[in-house]
Amino acid sequence: MFGDSLSAAFGINQDQGWVHLLQKRLSTRYYQANVINASISGETSQGGLSRISQVLDTYNPDIVLLELGGNDGLQGLPLALMKDNLDRTIQIIQAKKSEILLLGIHLPPNYGKFYTEQFDRIYQELAEKYDLPLVPFLLQDIATNRDLMQDDGIHPKANAQNQILENVWPQLKKMIPQRQLR
Repeated sequence: MFGDSLSAAFGINQDQGWVHLLQKRLSTRYYQANVINASISGETSQGGLSRISQVLDTYNPDIVLLELGGNDGLQGLPLALMKDNLDRTIQIIQAKKSEILLLGIHLPPNYGKFYTEQFDRIYQELAEKYDLPLVPFLLQDIATNRDLMQDDGIHPKANAQNQILENVWPQLKKMIPQRQLR
């Protein structure tokens, strides 16, 4: 898992986060499933690009769940730069022969229709360019539910983490070789 605070369990206990729940699910259903969470709260696409090679060299993952860009958008950074950073990150991951599941995020509407639509389109364009499986919106059915979001309106609460896992699972399950099923 290579992402930002949404995957780093910001504001909740690590063992409540969706990445930890993913490890538990994989451990009960698959052999030799080991999830490494290399997510960092506050990470931008530039920060991710700067450290992806080291993470890949250290862990040599079969699959990388790539969840970056949200902080770029929240900081109003140039979308062309975000797209280029994610594009280059994808190229580096693919060069290491790891599969990629791209996890998209949406911005709050107060960033304006043009910016948010352009932001959303980046994930779709990269998924199409590299023929990647895509979860279009990691926080689908969560982000607009105040009962599932922390007071900052950006980070999900512990009670939303199972839903995040359910948003990711259908795409991820297709990527796991059936021979690894118990």
